[in-house]
Amino acid sequence: MPLSNDDPRRHVQVLPERIGNVAGSDFPGHYPGEDHSWNLTKFKENLVCSIQRLTPSIIEFDLVGVDASIANAIRRVLIAEVPTVAIEECYVWNNTSIMQDEVLAHRLGLVPLNVDPRQMSYYSGKTPTERDTMVFDLRVRCDRVIGVPLTETDPKMKYYDSNVYSGMLDWKPSGGQEDRFRKKRPAPVDSDILLLKLRPGQMVDFHCFARKGIGADHAKFSPVATASYRLLPHIILRGPIPREHQDKFQKCFPPGVIEIEQDGHGEPQVVVKNPRKDTVSREVLRHPEFQDLVQLTRIRDHFIFKVESVGQYDPQDLVPEAIKILLNKITAVEDSLDKLFTTA
Repeated sequence: MPLSNDDPRRHVQVLPERIGNVAGSDFPGHYPGEDHSWNLTKFKENLVCSIQRLTPSIIEFDLVGVDASIANAIRRVLIAEVPTVAIEECYVWNNTSIMQDEVLAHRLGLVPLNVDPRQMSYYSGKTPTERDTMVFDLRVRCDRVIGVPLTETDPKMKYYDSNVYSGMLDWKPSGGQEDRFRKKRPAPVDSDILLLKLRPGQMVDFHCFARKGIGADHAKFSPVATASYRLLPHIILRGPIPREHQDKFQKCFPPGVIEIEQDGHGEPQVVVKNPRKDTVSREVLRHPEFQDLVQLTRIRDHFIFKVESVGQYDPQDLVPEAIKILLNKITAVEDSLDKLFTTA
């Protein structure tokens, strides 16, 4: 849920050393003339994570007080290392459609499946088991509808199953899968994805194996459609904007970024209302009358994340899963270092 204007977490103090250019050759966490030695207490004080918007498929949140390398690690793990379940193997019993076997198999693999990967194991490469493999069948045949006038041109009226949709994939539970997935029956996330079209007499009969994987192996396993971040824009007014130029100044920014309000003396003044809405277009710098009156920059440790789930996870579960994977990586490195120094 968005934070209210009165919530203290919304008003993050902008320290001078946090404002600046993010491009440069300095290594992360170090800036000339500043002391950025690691301090756990200071890190906890500066760390802020607040959810700005949450929908059934999208989460937008602010991550403040971390280095760009940490923010980017979370983004990359979200895209490439949070596991999902997707169709990996297809056995073609029959395909008389105009679409080639391998093309249809590829399309089936890209259909996101509403299967909790935390209840599945990775496939060992040996004999498939109920723990690492799920079976889906796709059996569809197209036939004519008897009694339809010859003047009818709509295929949906003339034929049965002229369109093959993802919702026609039928899960075939094996072993204890029926009990294990009783709360959420495995099926495509979206049942209305068009896979191919058929005409009378044509049919497809596919036997599909779905397995657990990660986006680093294939994009079909990626749980996110979008995982990106941007730095919070910071608009610095170096001086008062003349009254005759205030409307023009306001129109140089997207709606809601700049507002004109009355000061204590009843005089109109330009104020920065909501820098989050700014797109950093730099339009204001084109006008000579605003020269030396405004500076556009960004807060280098205030990251605005937007993550859109494909559907296998609720959006609020994606970031915790990515952090768990990062922690496991850190633990693996620590264990390796312990063994290295113990051996030495």
